[in-house]
Amino acid sequence: MAHYEEVNVRGYDDFCKAVSERKGKDIFAYFSGDKDADGKSWCPDCVKAEPVVRGEMSHLPEGSVFIYCQVGERAYWKDSNNDFKKTLKLTGVPTLLRYGTPQKLVEEECLKAQLVKMLFTED
Repeated sequence: MAHYEEVNVRGYDDFCKAVSERKGKDIFAYFSGDKDADGKSWCPDCVKAEPVVRGEMSHLPEGSVFIYCQVGERAYWKDSNNDFKKTLKLTGVPTLLRYGTPQKLVEEECLKAQLVKMLFTED
């Protein structure tokens, strides 16, 4: 059994709800472009990064939470007023972050297994 909880959400409101239900836990969030019916994201970097991030999830801290969040369609993501950009200050997808800390990996950084592992293991 996994030593962490994985939550899949879509959209900003669902993300906020998932976070608020897990207050006090170590939360890692991965933001990706929406997937189509075949499970393929419109974001090519997200498609490449997901197996790298998933490959390092065994390093997640005991009792932590991993939230996989689809940010929406490409047009919504490109809108500079979307909640992810405005409120969470995301600048690109994929983004992997340790919620509530300045630690985050953006775009091509998510393709580097060593950086992903460091994000999951450093306090």
